[in-house]
Parts: sequence; structure tokens; C-alpha cells
Amino acid sequence: MPLLEGVRVLDLTNVLAGPFCCYQLAQLGADVIKIEVPDTGDLARQLGADRELNSKLMGASFLAQNAGKRSITINLKHTDGKEIFRRLVATADVVVENFRPDVMDRLGLGYEELKKTKRKLIYCAISGFGQTGPLKDYPAYDQIVQGLSGVMSITGDKNSAPLRVGFPIADTVGGITAAFAIAAALFRRERSKAGEFIDVSMLEATIATMGWAVSNWLIAGVEPEPMGNENMTASPSGTFKTGAGLLNIAANQQQQFEKLCDLIGRKELATDPRFADRDERKRRRRELSAEIEQALAAKPAKEWAEVLNRNNVPAGEVLSIAEVLAHPQVNQRRLVETFSAAPGVERAVAVVRGGFLLASGNPQPSMPPPMLGADTEPILKELGYEDAAIAQLRATGAL
Repeated sequence: MPLLEGVRVLDLTNVLAGPFCCYQLAQLGADVIKIEVPDTGDLARQLGADRELNSKLMGASFLAQNAGKRSITINLKHTDGKEIFRRLVATADVVVENFRPDVMDRLGLGYEELKKTKRKLIYCAISGFGQTGPLKDYPAYDQIVQGLSGVMSITGDKNSAPLRVGFPIADTVGGITAAFAIAAALFRRERSKAGEFIDVSMLEATIATMGWAVSNWLIAGVEPEPMGNENMTASPSGTFKTGAGLLNIAANQQQQFEKLCDLIGRKELATDPRFADRDERKRRRRELSAEIEQALAAKPAKEWAEVLNRNNVPAGEVLSIAEVLAHPQVNQRRLVETFSAAPGVERAVAVVRGGFLLASGNPQPSMPPPMLGADTEPILKELGYEDAAIAQLRATGAL
């Protein structure tokens, strides 16, 4: 039995943070109903590297995080559209939205209003800066949050920073945080029968993940600096050139450093006065890296990774997205789920599922991403609408 079987989630979200949150819930068995704007739907339907898919409103960005969901189109500005939504809320456990604060209240569909329909409702609002504070009404995109959070200030090196992280980390962290909070609220509701209003700030969620960097300032009074691929806590710990490819090494402990020196044929480095002490190694990290890279030039990164890891020195190749998705480790654990055919796409669709396994049954999407409004009529019929009523709703623009 999936962990969230029997839980219904109404997903009013767009683009990334919210859809990613609801995708995690769908993989755990929740019945996620994606409520979209008629005609256009989620903006992510038009985003991605494949222009043909974008034109079909099935963009790669949409496909990435909407498998396992059903889609219904509702005009929430229409009186009848609001009524449909309220009927759905009466059947639901969770509502997730990522509009700017007060948008749902202005529609007459905010938490306080929806509680009248479903007392035990769990309502999650995801926004850039939260529902309160001086920035609450500002538009928020991932890069804006990366810059405000301090992430960019410590990404890159002294020549390239501040630098944006290469994927939408603030959106993704915001989505994961929301899914975690919703799961916790569902657990409590089983005991207390109480609903909840969850206010997720992408800015705060991102800052919360920067524990070491933040604590060095809050506790030690040391402002973090961009260090590129180096690790501020140890040396040698970073990215090194090899005979072919780059290699990450994390010899953070004294015995790991000594073993590394032995394995690369430079045992004398472990007793060299310049590097024997941990703090001296950090201070002379450039000199030490040059010595290590000279030795690593004898073999490619892949070979070094195997040798070092066999001897308990943490190391790993620096891979591209294509390379890691083809890696035996990823394939054996079936991180990628492939649908042989997806409606509206006319080809196989591969998506990344949740990053964990369960003894009771692994999280995975139950069906491919939906075409816009594909489930409108079946869902309305579940709510008791007859064919004639559905036709009338379409004619009036409620759907």
C-alpha cells in the first residue's frame, strides 16, 4: 500500500516549486489533481528544449514533474468555476498553491474560506518570500532567490562569484520543503483531526539548507567566501585534474590524507612539514594540489576513483548529466522511470522519480504526465455533474 494512498491533493501550482512538491506526493500514492487555467495551463507546458513539445503544451519542463497527476481545467474567476473548486475541496485533503500572497483570498478561495468547506483541510502556500514581510508581494524566480539568499555569493571562485547554481535550486528546495511540511501535517491530522495552514518561503527554505555557511557567520563570525571547488574545512578536498577527466577527492581525515599520498606514489607528502598539519594543508592548499595533480596525471579519473575508494579514500569522477544517468549505480536502482508512450507526446517519456527506496514499495508515478484538461470530464462526473451540466459549464467558460 503506497504511503499516501487515499490522500487527495489539489495542485493549483505552476512551473517548478509547487509542481515538484506535488510530484513527490503523487509518487507516494496521493491522488493529485492538477487544476489548470483553460487553454494554456501550467506555463511549464511551454518550456523546455524541445520546441515541438512546447507547441503541444507538453514541454519537457512540464513532463519532468507532473507524471502521476490528473489534469482538470477550471476558470477560478468564474462563479461556476469557483463552485467546482469548492466541490473538489470538499473531497480533498490538501490544497497546494504558489500564487503571490492574497491572490486566493481575492478570489474568495483562501484558507479561511475553504476551511468552511473542509474543516480538516491542509493548505500549503508556496511563495518566494512567505505570506508576510516587506518582500511578500515581490515576484520571485529561482535566480532572484538565489541572489537574495546568499547562495550566489559563495558559488564559484573569487574570479567568477557571485555565480548562479546551475539548476533551479531555490525552486527545488522550496518544493521539497513543502512536501515535507505537508507530510508532517497529514501525520498530525491522523491523531488530532486538525487541519493546517503551511506558509513556505523559498528564500527561507534555501537559507535553511546552507547550515554550515550560515553557522560560520552566526556562531563563528566568519563570513563565507566563494572557494570554487575547494572545501573550506579541509585539504586536500576538492576537484583535481587527472590524466583524463576531473576527480573530486575528499581526504578530510588525517588517515585519509596519508593513504592518498601512499596510493598516488607520493608518500613523502604526508611527512612534508608544509603539509603534515591539517591547518597548514588548508593554508597551503594550492601548493598541495599542484603536487597531487602532478601524480594524478598518470591515470584517468575513472581509474583513480576505483583505486582510492577501494582503499577508503572518498573520491568520484566529475560527470555530465548524460554520463550520470547512464551510470550503473543509477540504473541498478531504477531512478529513471520510463513510460513507453505518453498522451500528446507520441514517444517514450523518461522522468526521474523520488530519490529514495521503500521496503513496502518504491515511490514512482503511476501514469505519464497528463495532457491539458485530459481528466476534466471524469473528475466532474466523480463530483456528480451530468453531461448536460458539463456542456453548459464549457459553454459559459467555467472550464
